[in-house]
Amino acid sequence: MTTKSQIKNIISKPIKEKVDFVVEIPENKNFGDYATNVALILAKKQGNNPTEVANSIISKLKTQDSQLFSKIEAVNGFINFFLKPEFFQEQIKSILREEKNFGQQNIGKNKTVIIDYSSPNVAKPMHVGHLRSTIIGQAIYNLYKFLGYKVIGDNHLGDWGTQFGIMIAGYKKYKPDLKNITISKMLDIYVKFSQEVEKNPALQELAKEEFKKLEHGNKENRKIWEIFRNKSLDDFNKIYKILGIKFDLILGESFYEKYLKEEIQNALKNKIAVKNPDKSVIIPLEKFKLVPFLIQKSDGATLYGTRDLATLRYRIKKFKPERIIYVIGNEQSFYLEQLFRCSEILGYIPYKKLYHIKFGLVLDENRKKLSTRKGRVVNAEELIKKVISLAEETIKKKNPKLSEKERKKAAETIGIGALKYNDLSQNRQTDIVFDWERMLNFEGSSAPYLQYTYVRLRSILRKAKLEKFNPQLLKEKKEIEILKELTKFPEIVEESANDFQINNLADYLFKLCVSVNGFYESLPVLKAEEKIKLARLALIKAAIIVIKNGLNLLGIEVLERM
Repeated sequence: MTTKSQIKNIISKPIKEKVDFVVEIPENKNFGDYATNVALILAKKQGNNPTEVANSIISKLKTQDSQLFSKIEAVNGFINFFLKPEFFQEQIKSILREEKNFGQQNIGKNKTVIIDYSSPNVAKPMHVGHLRSTIIGQAIYNLYKFLGYKVIGDNHLGDWGTQFGIMIAGYKKYKPDLKNITISKMLDIYVKFSQEVEKNPALQELAKEEFKKLEHGNKENRKIWEIFRNKSLDDFNKIYKILGIKFDLILGESFYEKYLKEEIQNALKNKIAVKNPDKSVIIPLEKFKLVPFLIQKSDGATLYGTRDLATLRYRIKKFKPERIIYVIGNEQSFYLEQLFRCSEILGYIPYKKLYHIKFGLVLDENRKKLSTRKGRVVNAEELIKKVISLAEETIKKKNPKLSEKERKKAAETIGIGALKYNDLSQNRQTDIVFDWERMLNFEGSSAPYLQYTYVRLRSILRKAKLEKFNPQLLKEKKEIEILKELTKFPEIVEESANDFQINNLADYLFKLCVSVNGFYESLPVLKAEEKIKLARLALIKAAIIVIKNGLNLLGIEVLERM
């Protein structure tokens, strides 16, 4: 249980009325460690003076035997709580005892969450948009797992649809070596054939016919499609391995093809969908002020909307999730709103259990859309190689004595960490900027700074050669402030997951590292008097645990030496 939850439980005991209130950490430290608006809400409900209500609650709280508070006061109707130093010292013991499990909670027990993320398109290189979805989705996955949920990460591949008609028609026209085909060659086929379609529209019908043959199980087309899919997955998996990404499911749109007729018939049978005179099928959404959702074209072909509805139905039937989270760019907001509303009126899952976790574009240092010189979007592999290469150059300058093997390992860890932190430390709904110099800076809000702080603290512990610590003598203001920050970690984890604002966790870790570095630079540790040294080493050990746990939740590895 978090400290906030503890305080909320204590406040609730003397209050007879059921009231929805919050406990928060005040921005101004003079207003205590925690504060609540419960008196303001009660006063408004009862028509009483907020200060009088606050003082009445405080009187009741003071009669309770709480080991938490050194002082409770009312300010402008708010109730402010000041916690005892002894409470924080007990917390540090918990951190040292629980280590990698510190911050874990059981609030998700017996609840399943499905996270739909990454989802690149087969036969095309993974681009920076998919990279954002992958990094954000994995961090959300990690957070929910840490909170005790059963989490299912689903990489819903774009491996079906009319674009495969283009791919197959293009393959048959240009006849590349299928055995050794690469994903870049697949893209070339798609681009070349699409350009020819513009000059000769009749080729579009040829592509439609090839996809129809694929849908009907034509052996040749199925074989071509399978090779495209498998070669693409091999390419994607190389990127996932470098990023440290794993999925529980990789079914893709093609898996749900067998359910599509049933999906359309079910919607028509229940009078949710309507068949138009041209034989197209729609789900009307006027009551939500949305345009109709098309689930069958006039020629009988299905769409990705049909497949997404079938996917929802399958997931709900098989996994009975508490919530389904879609990590998809801002530009899909309208489509997902339609999908979620359709799911609700079809009776699959309530709208409130479906979440669209939006994210913005990727921009370069000049705030322009990140692209190659040819004007095409930069693919993910290109970006990853660049950041690792830049990290290696930085490490060469910082520590030229590192062996090549150590340098390569450090470059990958620091480079990938920089890439992830640059994304996760910014508000996901905004466009993010790839400022390479800032990303790889060992000072300021960056993964290298956090990783270096961890290495530095580990070095102190190695020099101390101690494993037993005593936090009881932590009295200095800077020490207490760090103790308070460390105690907040479980709350930050829970809030970051609930609000899907992972930048809050990244910001917390950065501020913690700044505080710990400030403490170490201003107060002696290894040269302090023995009892104080043991206390300060306990603080450093606790900081190491929290920094590592937090970075791991972001999907960022730490190094023991740098």
